Amino acid sequence: MIHDFDRVIDRRATESNKWHKYPPDVLPLWVADMDFASPEPVVRALRERVEHGVFGYGYEEPEFAEVFVRRLRQRYGWPVAPEAIVLLPGVISGLNVAGRILAAPGDGLVLQTPVYPPILRVAGNLGVARQENELTRRDDGRYEIDFDGFAHTVTDRSRFFLLCNPHNPVGRVFRRDELARLAEIALGRGLAIVADEIHCDVLFSGQRHVPIASLAPEVAERTITLMAPSKTFNLAGLKCSVAVIPNRALRERFVAGRADLVLAVNILGYTAALAAYRDGAPWLAQLLRYLEANRDFLAEYVNKELPGVTMAPPEGTYLAWLDCRQAGLPGNDPFTFFLERGRVALNDGLTFGDPGRGFVRLNFGCPRSLLATGLARMRDALRALRAPP
Repeated sequence: MIHDFDRVIDRRATESNKWHKYPPDVLPLWVADMDFASPEPVVRALRERVEHGVFGYGYEEPEFAEVFVRRLRQRYGWPVAPEAIVLLPGVISGLNVAGRILAAPGDGLVLQTPVYPPILRVAGNLGVARQENELTRRDDGRYEIDFDGFAHTVTDRSRFFLLCNPHNPVGRVFRRDELARLAEIALGRGLAIVADEIHCDVLFSGQRHVPIASLAPEVAERTITLMAPSKTFNLAGLKCSVAVIPNRALRERFVAGRADLVLAVNILGYTAALAAYRDGAPWLAQLLRYLEANRDFLAEYVNKELPGVTMAPPEGTYLAWLDCRQAGLPGNDPFTFFLERGRVALNDGLTFGDPGRGFVRLNFGCPRSLLATGLARMRDALRALRAPP
């Protein structure tokens, strides 16, 4: 089957947060929610389940864990026992459950900024100190890890390291050697690792995702890995994710920590996730080619048409991190500028931490025509700013 990712689907007639947050004349290129129909096998499985007509409490069939561990082995070379798999409604809730069992008020967690806003919020949710290690931005816009800074960020209060890989928003897919150094420092200082790897399947040419827990058994023993089909197959609203916890004692603590808070996924989320992981590979292969072409179109357009704006093409995710600090925008606030003058909604870089001031995040997971329209609006807004009075 050839999938038509150029087709524009009207989402304003649905309960889409992406398309209802802003007025109808604003083009939304913000939240990490693609504008593509999900894979046909997923839609078919959901239709069949809905037509059954009875929606009671769910039961996790052994097939799900079998399908998922086979995927981990085939895609990442990571052998995991089926009993290590724990289902829950979302990666964000998983981050917070992990934090509840690993840290107490007054402790610290280590993270790398700029980073996905819900990751920033975990410390406040738990009443622990947020210990930030800022990623280093090179002149070409690519980000690197400051390993010395990372080591100095860890203190006696630190209890766990919250890793985001592939990284949202900077688009890095960290290499094996980078992850090994992070793990060496973290484990050497007695930290556990909580890994948000939700974008692990959205990689571009030449990139390979390495789950940090797959590096060595001793790393796996100290790691809670969180993955989901939501970004990969555009299933965010169905609320299903996976925690991979090989350490039995740690897994039992995690399961106990979520009691009466985030117990189970809903029936349709489970149905969709199983169908996606089992039958969605052909759709995903075509999606990645389309997204990579979108990324390249975006990078060329930014370079040629948006003066003062720069970006490093992301290695993974469908999110671009645009540096607008040299564009001369009022108040160094590109989010407000492009929203008010270009009628394009992006993510405000400041919500990703102080290093995001002067940046915006753009979601290019959409038909090319919508991306081109949004970029043209941004171009025209910049031209109007520079036009003589």
